[in-house]
Amino acid sequence: MVPSTPSLAVGRACVSLTRTASGTREAGLSEARFGVGGASPSPVGGGGAAARAPLVTATMTQSVVVQVGQCGNQIGCRFWDLALREHAAVNKKGIYDEALSSFFRNVDTRNGGDGADIHKGKIFSLKARALLIDMEEGVVNEILQGPLRDVFDSKQLITDVSGSGNNWAVGHKLYGYQYREHIVEKLRRTAEHCDCLQCFFVIHSMGGGTGSGLGTFVLNVLEDEFPEVYRFVTSVYPSGEDDVITSPYNSVLAMKELNEHADCVLPIENESLFSIVSKIHQMTSSGKLGSTVKQNSLLTSSAGSIKTEQEKPFDAMNNIVANLLLNLTSSARFEGSLNMDLNEISMNLVPFPRLHYLVSSLTPLYTLADVNVPSRRLDQMFSDAFSKDHQLIQADPKHSLYLACALLVRGNVQVSDLRRNIERLKPSLHFVSWNQEGWKTGLCSVPPVGHSHSLLALANNTCVKPTFTELKDRFMKLYKKKAHLHHYLHVDGMEQSCFSEAISSLSDLIEEYNQLDATKSAPRTYPSRLKIAM
Repeated sequence: MVPSTPSLAVGRACVSLTRTASGTREAGLSEARFGVGGASPSPVGGGGAAARAPLVTATMTQSVVVQVGQCGNQIGCRFWDLALREHAAVNKKGIYDEALSSFFRNVDTRNGGDGADIHKGKIFSLKARALLIDMEEGVVNEILQGPLRDVFDSKQLITDVSGSGNNWAVGHKLYGYQYREHIVEKLRRTAEHCDCLQCFFVIHSMGGGTGSGLGTFVLNVLEDEFPEVYRFVTSVYPSGEDDVITSPYNSVLAMKELNEHADCVLPIENESLFSIVSKIHQMTSSGKLGSTVKQNSLLTSSAGSIKTEQEKPFDAMNNIVANLLLNLTSSARFEGSLNMDLNEISMNLVPFPRLHYLVSSLTPLYTLADVNVPSRRLDQMFSDAFSKDHQLIQADPKHSLYLACALLVRGNVQVSDLRRNIERLKPSLHFVSWNQEGWKTGLCSVPPVGHSHSLLALANNTCVKPTFTELKDRFMKLYKKKAHLHHYLHVDGMEQSCFSEAISSLSDLIEEYNQLDATKSAPRTYPSRLKIAM
């Protein structure tokens, strides 16, 4: 039996909020930008399979995306763009349905000023349920000048001009306390537009100052102000060759906050993203993906996003993370025969409170709107999900220990296909002795645009330990020399004990994974079968 996480209660599935007049927001996205189309409205926009049987409006859920720092906002921008394209592909009549309402508001802007929310019928102007935070204006200004400018408005933005200087303490201690009231006000305003708020998605990077410092400060605020709402965090970890010298300090200080305040963390490594993008470029240039592949796909190009003269080096990498979020939220946005609710991920994959880091893998890697490649054979797709080449961190889960694993499949895939592939793969995977059947599966009937099916695997696996161990080693190289500490200690509220507590928290986490790995070498025990005396 898997021990349940004490902090997770069934009551956290959804928080109902009262909509107030003061919470209405300014209008935005036009029908033309959405690409109007329509599908029959999805049933309950976020419940599990059981909750979806009757169409009950009260159980419809919404989620809010909080994107912090340069990296968080760039990934968030790609997510919203791809989400709009995906909904446009299935919503042919331009009707605001429950699928759209999970992440978008529908605002009537015809009379100007703050428009009223329209809960059904024709799409007027779509607004993202999002909060954009950055202590530099550059990226947010680019978003506001691009094709997504109407999805957001000034009431959803918090910006400064000076930045955090790659310093966690400036982001967390200085800007955090300076902007706390503004952050709380805008979060509440966004939440008031939700009938049943289920989840906050925080997107940030670990290596800089704003993403790591202010991003984890926002996580603390979310726990204080919305303790019953799930907190999913997508954290981009720096590579060993990162150009921010203080990134090990920032990452370890942020890790302590993630350990204590997140429900689920999806760690992403820049090194893995770069490796995946390089492979895709090689395949497209060599023609291995077939003649139907466009050289500038949404995965390898920023086309359709922010209008820039030249593609930025991280655009393709950001697109992969955006696709992860697109697949993760597919069950909340579309119907399916076995939909997996977001709260089910945390409930089933996190047996212990601190061990909430989930390793993600995507297949096919080129699942995007303008890439028409031959469908990956279904069984091969399942095999790829457990290959180290498809992991979004530098890890090989097949050689480590699984606590639990979730498979989120999109498209025309049957439950029998799921069961067959799980049975096929199980002998090669090592699960903890007390959770040999630790699988959670979800089927969403709407596939990614241009594809018949796709698969997102989320694994609670000890293979994350090397990432944390390497981070600890890089931290200690600086900390032993007390290098760069003075930049942090001059910030009000920052003390050297913050560093010792952070590295202690990380060491404890690594030790917990060590203890689990130690059980992997023990012989597997199988339940004894009933013997009938003859």
